[in-house]
Order: sequence, then structure tokens, then C-alpha cells
Amino acid sequence: MNLQETIELLWQSAQKWESPAAALQKTLTFPDAYQVQLGVLTRWQAAGEKLGGWKIGASAEGARKALGLEAPISGYLLASRHFSSGQAFTHAALCRPVIESELCFTIGKRLAGPNVTRTQVLDAVAAVAPAFEVVDMRLDLRSDMPLGIADAVAQWGYVTGTALSPYPSTLDLGQVTVEMKRNGETVEHVIGKDAIDNQLDSIAWLANHLATYGMALEEGQRIMSGSFTKPAPIAQGDRWESVFSGVGAVSAAFV
Repeated sequence: MNLQETIELLWQSAQKWESPAAALQKTLTFPDAYQVQLGVLTRWQAAGEKLGGWKIGASAEGARKALGLEAPISGYLLASRHFSSGQAFTHAALCRPVIESELCFTIGKRLAGPNVTRTQVLDAVAAVAPAFEVVDMRLDLRSDMPLGIADAVAQWGYVTGTALSPYPSTLDLGQVTVEMKRNGETVEHVIGKDAIDNQLDSIAWLANHLATYGMALEEGQRIMSGSFTKPAPIAQGDRWESVFSGVGAVSAAFV
């Protein structure tokens, strides 16, 4: 199966937010995976969707070791999948949903690699917001990471609270804590330095990674910078809230 045939098959399932076709399992290399992912993104754009930004996955050393990765991974965000804090989702619309607590950064001016540094990222970021990523585990990423990357790393939607703008350059990301609650009960309480890479470094990695495909981080794009918390399964009736110290809060419900 060539890459164009793979893109076509994955595009068919992507439109329905379904699991990739079984015929695609164990067929892709990592370089192929990103080519396919960007091919599917092109199909979305041709269908009228807008690129909202990017997500970064495996943005903690422990996660990369567990997955056998040497670097983070990335996927695209569709603008239509961006929701405001307080959104109520229909649980039945998802296959195997999980939720993660993240910071969402907004790019204020173009960042093009290679060789983008943390300092350049700090200069380019316009805002930061508390956020949830809703991930739909359409396949087991551990069993076929290249296919998972091709499928935009299981992205389904992203929810953001009120943004801090302009970006507070003195914000110590390593000291940001997150208290994540389900139905009013705390399920996780973490501090950034113990849970995740410095997000500015992760954004620099993303800009440099995209440069290998002739792309850049563009003004207005949102970057979901990786999860502070472990992926938490979502049950019907759940109401979630995460409070990020010094940043704000975000909430979502699943009915």
C-alpha cells in the first residue's frame, strides 16, 4: 500500500472519528506517519476545515521512556474542535475518551525553524490559557505508535479557559501546579517540574520539527503543550475541572 492509499483510508475513518482501518496496522514507519498525518490534514483543509494549531505529546521524559520514544510527538488541531470552558459534550459521541490537563499557548508571531530556541519562543508567545485535551483512544498507541501519529495522536477536541494575555514572561512554568477534579473530588495534584518538560522548550521542538516539512508555527495558532496529568478515562455524567496556579481554571462536562 502506498502513502496516497494510506492517506485515503485514514481520511475515510477520520471524517467519522472512527478507528483507523485494520489494514493500516503495522504498515507505517515514523517518517511515513507524519507524511500521512499531513496528507490527512490537507484533506481536512480542502473540505473547509481550518488548521487551529498543534498538539505536543510525550512531552515528559518518563512518558517517552515508557513509549520507547527519543523525542516528543505532534499532531494537528482543527479550529472547529476548539471549545470554551464549561462546554457540555455528548459522551456517546466518543469511542474511548480520556481527558488531560494542559496549558494552551497562543503564538503571537511566526516561528520558523530550524534552530528555534526557548528565548525565541518566549518572545513569540502571545497568551497562555488553562486547558483540557479530550483524546479519543481510537487505537492503542503503544501497540502502533506510527499509526497513532498518522491519526493525529488521537486528537478529538480541546477546551480552553480564559487566557492570560499578554503572556506573563515571568511565569515560572516549573512551579505551576494543577489540581484536577472529577465530580468535585480531586483525582490528581501535580507540579509542573515533576510532571512535564518546560513547555517553551517543547514549543521550540515543535517549530523545529515542523521545519523539516516546510512548515512553521503561525500567528494565532494554539499549541496544546502536553499534559501535566495522566490520561483519565471519562465516564458519562462526569464533570471535570482543573485549576492551574497562576493561570486559571477550565471545566467540561460529559452528558
